[in-house]
Amino acid sequence: MASRTQRELDSLDWSILRELQGDARLSYNALARRVGLSSPAVAERVRRLEEAGVIAGYRAEINPAKIGLPIMALIQMRCAPGKCLLKTSAAADFPEIVEVLKVSGPHCTVLKVNVASVPHFEALTERLGAHGELQTSMVWSSALTRRVIDWEGGVPEVEAPPEWT
Repeated sequence: MASRTQRELDSLDWSILRELQGDARLSYNALARRVGLSSPAVAERVRRLEEAGVIAGYRAEINPAKIGLPIMALIQMRCAPGKCLLKTSAAADFPEIVEVLKVSGPHCTVLKVNVASVPHFEALTERLGAHGELQTSMVWSSALTRRVIDWEGGVPEVEAPPEWT
């Protein structure tokens, strides 16, 4: 069931989304051939998916190691009162940060960073430490990245847990 802010997607929409998640550079002609529609029909569907916010954007994926940033780490932060990283700094101050997640639990923020070396990582954590407590984890490898989202059959209904008696 779709809410007012959600758009009901049909099987052709899902076909288009699967193809674009695999290769966002497909031309409308190539995409149309793959999903069995005309090029104008595909262009109209893609436009509607963009307008509905289902397609949030297109971007080039960069391999950080190939540009001199081979080390990835996750940093959990617990910002000190009045020193919240997101309120007292600009993104440009920390170009190593590639993703910021606001989270619940003992930490307020999780950062995904790419750095050139261990000394670079140490310098970054010293700069970030001015904002609060840090807990760091080096990433050895990535088992799953950019998974294709495909819920054509619908998001499963989850039953309420049984009552404790």
